[in-house]
Amino acid sequence: MKINPKKFRVREGVRVKLDAWPTRIRPVYRTKEQYREYLEADIAKLSSLQQLLYASNRYSLLLIFQAMDAAGKDGAIRHVMSGVNPQGCQVFSFKHPSATELEHDFMWRTTRCLPERGHIGIFNRSYYEEVLIVRVHPEILRGENIPPKLLDEKTLWQRRYRSIVDFERHLFHNGTTILKFFLHLSKEEQRKRLLERIDDPEKNWKFSISDVEERRFWKQYMQAYEDCLSATSTPHAPWHVVPADDKDNARLIISRIVLDALEALDMSYPRLTQDQKKELLSLRKRLVK
Repeated sequence: MKINPKKFRVREGVRVKLDAWPTRIRPVYRTKEQYREYLEADIAKLSSLQQLLYASNRYSLLLIFQAMDAAGKDGAIRHVMSGVNPQGCQVFSFKHPSATELEHDFMWRTTRCLPERGHIGIFNRSYYEEVLIVRVHPEILRGENIPPKLLDEKTLWQRRYRSIVDFERHLFHNGTTILKFFLHLSKEEQRKRLLERIDDPEKNWKFSISDVEERRFWKQYMQAYEDCLSATSTPHAPWHVVPADDKDNARLIISRIVLDALEALDMSYPRLTQDQKKELLSLRKRLVK
């Protein structure tokens, strides 16, 4: 399976125009059987690397997923990470902030959920909601009790971008590898998936009226994403624009990007000292007897 992660990475300083990024590309698999074969192989590699990450206990990995509704974030997380030991991985989904969370800065609630060393943390939506949905619906800002003089929209979003970039740089310099995925879904494919949620009784629970209401703001969301991706993709915390109209292909792309990032880390299993090796041999003799 040939996937070049750099093909999907947003380079620092490049102005993103999402119309120029495809929502569907030629699949890297030929059949469903081959897709499952590729994914199973990646899952096995990821499981092995996650065990090494946990044992070495020097790095952590943070995966951030952002997308429009029905883009397949949940499915991508569930399938790609299916072989990971739950002991070393946590998934957090961030919805509307609570009353307590609104009393803090906009990154407080996610900071508490960062992965510890040796662990993988997954954010299904994240602090980026504060420069996406809040930008499309600025009335949300009124509930955040921010001083009026700090609400100038000419500077507010740029300040938040800067806060995010500085925060991610801080994490990187303390051993956290950050990978950010924008699942790029077409408006037509979203329409089909929302209809499927209505027509399939087993998927009714996934449907929300707000999903349809938010489609009215599609252009505003695309603008918000373009500005966000342009301002916050850096070498230490890159954004990847993943074509999401084909769910299976998107999962393979994501798995390869994650694997490449883990394989690039300088990880090794802890080495025992001579005294520790002697002690192990002594204990082994006792167990044999």
